[in-house]
Amino acid sequence: MPVVLLEARLLATVSRLAGPVRGAGVVLISLFGAFSTASALGWALFAFVAVTAVADFWLPRVALPVAFVRVVVLSVVLGGEGQWVLTVLTTTLITWQWQWPLRVTVPATAALLAVQVAVAGPGVLVRAVLESVLAQVAYELLRRSSRRVDVVRERAAEQSRAAAVALDRGRREREYLALLHDTAAATFLMAAHGGDPVEVAAQARRDLVVLAERGEAEGTVDLGAALAAVARDSGVAVRMSAEVVPVPAGVALAFVRAVRELLVNVERHAGTREAELTVSRGAAVVGAGGRGVIRGGAAVVDAEGGGRLVPGGATAVIRDRGQGFVPDDVPEHRRGLRGSVVDRLRAVGGTASIDSEPGRGTTASLVWPHD
Repeated sequence: MPVVLLEARLLATVSRLAGPVRGAGVVLISLFGAFSTASALGWALFAFVAVTAVADFWLPRVALPVAFVRVVVLSVVLGGEGQWVLTVLTTTLITWQWQWPLRVTVPATAALLAVQVAVAGPGVLVRAVLESVLAQVAYELLRRSSRRVDVVRERAAEQSRAAAVALDRGRREREYLALLHDTAAATFLMAAHGGDPVEVAAQARRDLVVLAERGEAEGTVDLGAALAAVARDSGVAVRMSAEVVPVPAGVALAFVRAVRELLVNVERHAGTREAELTVSRGAAVVGAGGRGVIRGGAAVVDAEGGGRLVPGGATAVIRDRGQGFVPDDVPEHRRGLRGSVVDRLRAVGGTASIDSEPGRGTTASLVWPHD
């Protein structure tokens, strides 16, 4: 796992402070050692330690060899007398681990312990090794704790970003659905209830200007919610089943207009006041592959007439159990289905198929593949 955030700051701080902590520690220890020996040699050694401590504070590049020489001199001169040498030794070994990598500190530590054993005997190993190991364990535990804090903070940040994106997406969808209701849906209702053609055309042009200014760059729209609003405003009773299907705003608008036209056709021509609307994820073509079908786009139907599911995209299917019709008998100048449904879906990269037969109702399938 990469070193980040709190862990990085911890490592940088410990590495920066290791030298000054070592320098201050050995000077203070040597001061007490000089007082305890109460001899000229003791004060001379204190002066030597104080001078070498300059490297710990201000010369980090040479601090390790200087610290090595300092412990060797104290060990050789003082031998096994008192705790002065042992305390300076353990302080040096502990702070080395904070400042340099193990590939540097392990050989240096082994060399210092060998010198100390040669001078004072093997008894010093227990304390020196134990204190060094415990210090390293504590340091690693602190590193891991800071790393876990970094992971928790990063996950919390990701969740906050995801929540912010979801809130913004929801806000944009609500704004766009409100815009559709105030423009296209209102115009469709006006046209469906016999509005003046000139006024309807003028209103439609204004709607196009507003929607074009909005543009598709406003993100995605939940197609299920958009078509649910159309179903509620329809003149027929619509039984609806809808998933959450995010699609580009322009695609949602094409579906809204096409579904509005299909429901108006059910109301006017099907001889029934009920319809079913299903909105689902995935691009699937539904309907027979034989006679009585109007198709637009690259519709793919299997041999038995069922739909083949294509990953991604969206599908809306409208069914009614009305009187049905013969699609081939629809005059070419009647552009309701071809112009308002088939061509509209083709314009956004989708497909539309109308499957109908007299006495067996009508099924309209609107499909938009993800790509």
